[in-house]
Amino acid sequence: MTNGYDIDLTLFIDGERIAAAGRAMHRVVNPATGETIGELPLATPADLDRALETAARGYRLWRARSAAERSNVLAGAARLLRERSDRIARIATMEEGKTLPEAKGEVQMAAGLFDFYAGEVQRIYGRVLVRPAGMLSRVMKEPVGPVAAFCPWNFPIGNPARKLGAAIGAGCSIIIKPPEEVPGSALAVLNCLLDAGLPQEVASCVFGVPDQVSRHLLASPIIRKVSFTGSV
Repeated sequence: MTNGYDIDLTLFIDGERIAAAGRAMHRVVNPATGETIGELPLATPADLDRALETAARGYRLWRARSAAERSNVLAGAARLLRERSDRIARIATMEEGKTLPEAKGEVQMAAGLFDFYAGEVQRIYGRVLVRPAGMLSRVMKEPVGPVAAFCPWNFPIGNPARKLGAAIGAGCSIIIKPPEEVPGSALAVLNCLLDAGLPQEVASCVFGVPDQVSRHLLASPIIRKVSFTGSV
């Protein structure tokens, strides 16, 4: 990487960081200078199938973990985001053009989101409903399943954090597709979760032609929830 753009641009699937290896590539450009600052590999259909299989396996693993374990991962990731704030903010500024103070503020926002979800994990309560005498009705909340999450470019740190934090907190696995214009920011957020102890099967990160990736993932019966932020 060049000029302080300190992030390896890869796919992340089943614990593996996947670089070019014959895949189509996308140029990541610094909008302030027009300089190419990185080359991003784009997922193949086989990569997406592997991410789906990983999400199914990761879901079975993660849904069985306790609320305390999920909370600890999120709280640890929040701490790492704050510790790495300068570096992550610089990545976002270089690939998106957001001013550095605003990017640093977004890192703090993302850390706050992880702290929020770390608390909410321990307040996923059910309900006991009022019923006639002799009857008992209980509502129990369970994770819904693997999530496909699609992010726009405008908040390159905050949008991935919001989607990753919610799914992970609820006990779901997730495949996240950040925008190809700002991939390093999302990867930096994911790295904080992994370094905080998130099992590698729980979250995958893919990039590609948006229409192709979304059609492939959403056609799969493995995906049980969609998180989309964007416009038509």
